[in-house]
Amino acid sequence: MANKGNKKRRQFSLEEKMKVVEAVDSGKRKGDVAKEFGITPSTLSTFLKDRTKFEEKVREASVGPQRKRMRNALYDDIDKAVFAWFQEIHAKNILVTGSVIRKKALNLANMLGYDNFQASVGWLNRFRDRHGIALKAVCREDSDRLMNGLGIDKVNEWHAGEIIKLIADYSPDDIFNADETGVFFQLLPQHTLAAKGDHCRGGKKAKQRLTALFCCNASGTEKMRPLIVGRSPNPHCLENVHSLPCDYRANQWAWMTQDLFNEWLMQVDARMKQAERRILLLIDNCSAHNMLPRLERIQVGYLPSNCTAVLQPLNLGIIHTMKVRYRSYLLTQILLKLHSGEDQGKVDIRQAIDMIAAAWWSVKQSTVVRCWQKAGIIPMELTDSDTEAAASEPEVAIEKLWHSVALATRVPNEIHFQDFVTADDDLIIAQELIDTEVIQGMEDAENRDEAGSEEDGEVSLPMQPKITITDAISNVQKLRQFLSTCVGVPDTVFGQLNGIDEYLMRKVTQTLVDSKITDLLQTK
Repeated sequence: MANKGNKKRRQFSLEEKMKVVEAVDSGKRKGDVAKEFGITPSTLSTFLKDRTKFEEKVREASVGPQRKRMRNALYDDIDKAVFAWFQEIHAKNILVTGSVIRKKALNLANMLGYDNFQASVGWLNRFRDRHGIALKAVCREDSDRLMNGLGIDKVNEWHAGEIIKLIADYSPDDIFNADETGVFFQLLPQHTLAAKGDHCRGGKKAKQRLTALFCCNASGTEKMRPLIVGRSPNPHCLENVHSLPCDYRANQWAWMTQDLFNEWLMQVDARMKQAERRILLLIDNCSAHNMLPRLERIQVGYLPSNCTAVLQPLNLGIIHTMKVRYRSYLLTQILLKLHSGEDQGKVDIRQAIDMIAAAWWSVKQSTVVRCWQKAGIIPMELTDSDTEAAASEPEVAIEKLWHSVALATRVPNEIHFQDFVTADDDLIIAQELIDTEVIQGMEDAENRDEAGSEEDGEVSLPMQPKITITDAISNVQKLRQFLSTCVGVPDTVFGQLNGIDEYLMRKVTQTLVDSKITDLLQTK
């Protein structure tokens, strides 16, 4: 009896508590769950009552799932800054030791104005406990040596093991890949050399870039709306614009961030829940992807670090095809202006968004499937030689277009169309934190909503007159007349035009129903 009063009280980590809650959610009887985990009914009731608090802590990763007590750090802002830096380093598989963390903590403390802070071993241990960090020696792969023996072994191991388990319960329609790419949306052919290899961490060129997120499934039957990230939250060219062929967001550097990616993920998750679907989403481990929200309908699978060049379908030709289309649209616009004697005006964000979206939707299903096959995620099939021949025809037309523009704009002979296409392949697409940016991320962004067009690199174009629905219908009729004079117009073009016509007719009919005739006449 004397020993009973001295019995050590058991403490549970957040991870253990969540397992208890999930066991109850699975339909097991509470009594059976209590016996399984060796806890009393009152302890089980306490876990269930506090489940919202536990889920919030795990989701926000403000504490590690193995942590047993939720006590805030004495220097909370230093703690947050060091953890933000640690997440960035950890995502890159860079070796991190305790002494490195302590030195970084001292640097950040000085920047935050704490002269008396001491990054002691005790502080380090508490920091590790708060965030569930196990300091292990992690070897960083050299991406330039990907296809050495270690790289090949890693890829083969993933093909033979993990990916088979991941895709086992999903059809190709429900296996998706998402990835981001940077775009110099105003790049002209004669400036290709200056842009090639530029990472664009800041400066003038940061005003001329966008980041685009794309997502598609393995069967090529579904391509999601692109997410475009620019610098200005309210560019002038998007005033009074209520419908775009993509989602548009903004931040200071036009980069993908954890908040933006998680917002996109939650929207996709909500759509899948509404459609009663469950999907597998394959992503890389870039810094914007390493703190995911709690998802109900999406299982996330991470591609092996530094192997995305050979394992990520979007990187194996899908995004490249989109860029080929986008650059060809730019060349066509330049050639038309040259023929009409106009100056080569820069593209604004609205025009870039339209062309990026059009380029994305034009990527063929066969291209998507071929890239998934190349990644080894779905079975390889024999390629039809006729399909290959047909695919080369647009490439010949684009090369002719490039040759015409290159001659007219005096592009150096050593610059080729593929150089123009890949000029922005090295753009940084997610934030790489340095000390000042860690501190800046701790503070409120006072100027986040400011939107000066010149400051954000937006082109100042003359104000366009408002186009009424009557104008739109008239222009569709003119387009029909023009197409009737052309030879060999595909039926799909007329089909798309009919779709536009039907939409406008429904719109004008609804306007007539909801408004008086006199109101309609005043808008003309």
